[in-house]
Amino acid sequence: MNAPSSAAGAGTAGMRAAIVTVDDDPGVSRAVARDLRRRYGERHRIVRAESGADALEALAEMKLRGEQAAVILADFRMPEMNGIEFLERAMDIYPAARRALLTAYADTGAAIDAINIVDLDYYLLKPWDPPEEKLYPVVDALLDTWMTTDHRPVPELKLIGHRWSARSSEVREFLARNQVPYRWYAVDEPEGRRLLEVAQVSDLNLPVVITPSAEVMVEPSDTELADAVGLATTPSTDFYDLVVVGGGPAGLGAAVYGASEGLRTLMVERVATGGQAGQSSRIENYLGFPDGVSGAQLTDRARRQAAKFGAEILTTRDVTGLEVNGQTRTVRFAEGTVVDAHTVILATGVSYRQLSAPGLAEYTGAGVYYGSALTEAVSCAGNDVYIVGGANSAGQAAVYLARNARSVTILVRGPSLRKSMSHYLVEQVEARPNIKVRTCTEVIGAHGTGHLQRLTLRDSENGATETVSAQYLFVFIGAAPLTDWLDGVVLRDGRGFLLAGPDLPDAALKASGWPLDRTPYHLETSVPGVFAAGDVRSESAKRVASAVGEGAMAVMLVHRYLEMA
Repeated sequence: MNAPSSAAGAGTAGMRAAIVTVDDDPGVSRAVARDLRRRYGERHRIVRAESGADALEALAEMKLRGEQAAVILADFRMPEMNGIEFLERAMDIYPAARRALLTAYADTGAAIDAINIVDLDYYLLKPWDPPEEKLYPVVDALLDTWMTTDHRPVPELKLIGHRWSARSSEVREFLARNQVPYRWYAVDEPEGRRLLEVAQVSDLNLPVVITPSAEVMVEPSDTELADAVGLATTPSTDFYDLVVVGGGPAGLGAAVYGASEGLRTLMVERVATGGQAGQSSRIENYLGFPDGVSGAQLTDRARRQAAKFGAEILTTRDVTGLEVNGQTRTVRFAEGTVVDAHTVILATGVSYRQLSAPGLAEYTGAGVYYGSALTEAVSCAGNDVYIVGGANSAGQAAVYLARNARSVTILVRGPSLRKSMSHYLVEQVEARPNIKVRTCTEVIGAHGTGHLQRLTLRDSENGATETVSAQYLFVFIGAAPLTDWLDGVVLRDGRGFLLAGPDLPDAALKASGWPLDRTPYHLETSVPGVFAAGDVRSESAKRVASAVGEGAMAVMLVHRYLEMA
């Protein structure tokens, strides 16, 4: 391995985060290091290696010395250990480092595959001349992303629970979706039992959370967890210009644009920011991300962006009421407290509908999951997995789970995936040899002892039934808006979705007591100053991009409303 290069003396080298480059061609390796050193040498340590093994050795030594790695650039075609294999192992040493692959045009297919394997941030085509146009903008963006994260070792929560416990599954989901680092210990494993003994807690009182400060939390609620990990749960004041109810793409879009345009903005989320989109393993048709982006990444960026502009974000707060008090809109929480605002944007999204077949309710959280594919993916390794649903969420989950599961079977009630799933996802599903699609099939029963072990399926064309072995069932069906709390306040359609703008029937609007001379603005509901955005709105597009756009548009209409009030 070549000695690490540095423009500064040895005394300061350890204080600067490294940019690591790996290429087995000495000439290319020197050229990359030269270009990197020329632009970044004063601020970053440039480390060059000519094999994956040498680079891993260098990373391990850096880790022992307490040094940081900001960006890792790896050539794809290297003998013994190619660039993808190297980056996969490098992630174990420096998981926060940004990763890019250097590849020839002929290898772009492999680079795209690497996006799913090592969560690749970028791939660069050779040659990268001139670096001012092709190399530096990419590295600049990677460094900017790395700088916005906290690279210090983060003490982890310890979570002890039962593998087939519904509440244990809910806590894991809550921590994962709120991006709280934690370590999971099953109660039937030696370390899990040891921790319970030290905490002096019975295994009848699970789950148990032990914080980094050694506080023991027995069967904690989501609000207790949020308080323990530093998530805001209480509003800082009692009046805002804008309250956004819901933290999915539409809510985050509204929070970003509301706060950036000077509105005192509060966003309230019941569980975790991101909504259904935040649970997606890979969104590949979102504008500006040609290589795709995970729902968690997109959500985290949007949340940080909203916070940067001054939006206040509350979690684990369940909104149960909306009242009109003159020019004030009052939002009521489940525990009885309220906040007032000039305007409200309802962006509560939708929830997956529950399957009603016998046995499914009993095994929810114990083999049957609604939208929890990311959290449970590791546990699915080597197992047979079934997915119910034919839209994009089901397809994304199937592709993601197929990486580790022995088999993934998608159950679709209709005759084809192509009517409800995006074309690019259908192609990915069809390309995976361990994914099978069973059309015209529905689940009519679930069976097991303590957890899901078998499913009974029925062919809707001929009525034939079959019982199959199944350890995991993930359900992604339909969309329930969960708007009953708005009954009698805001007009809804027959399915519970919010009516807004031109979709409001004139007769119903008149009967509701619309008080203004003008008609409602495009996203305005039957209550002046209350707007609907995203999936909760009747006849919305049900896509991430359109939800974000509606969140931004709603803020524009909020300004118009405030100017006319």
